[in-house]
Amino acid sequence: MAKIRRPRPTAAELQILQVLWSKGPSAVREVNTVLGLVKPAGYTTTLKLMQIMAEKGLVRRSRDGRAHLYEPTVPKGSTLRVLVGEFLDRAFEGSKSQMVMHALSAKGATAAEIAQIRQILDEYEQKKR
Repeated sequence: MAKIRRPRPTAAELQILQVLWSKGPSAVREVNTVLGLVKPAGYTTTLKLMQIMAEKGLVRRSRDGRAHLYEPTVPKGSTLRVLVGEFLDRAFEGSKSQMVMHALSAKGATAAEIAQIRQILDEYEQKKR
């Protein structure tokens, strides 16, 4: 069975997907309200972006009474894995350790985040055995 290749979301489309992944199926107004908490977002701009995303196959639209609800057709995990993989190759020539070191030096990490990273690495090593 062939894999369905969907286009990579743009930065603006990824913001919309983040809202839909966290809230679930939502109307344009709901998405626009959440986006507006971070940066002013025009309703018509959000609507147009979501219509384009539906044409691309990134979201599907369904009717709920008079409103249209949009929901992602792409899983968050697989989308983020693809984007991180592309970034890893482009910016760090595939070096995972360089990417992690730069991420930690750029933003730092709390003790809890470092403990979580250690746990993830331990679990990853267990799976490889």
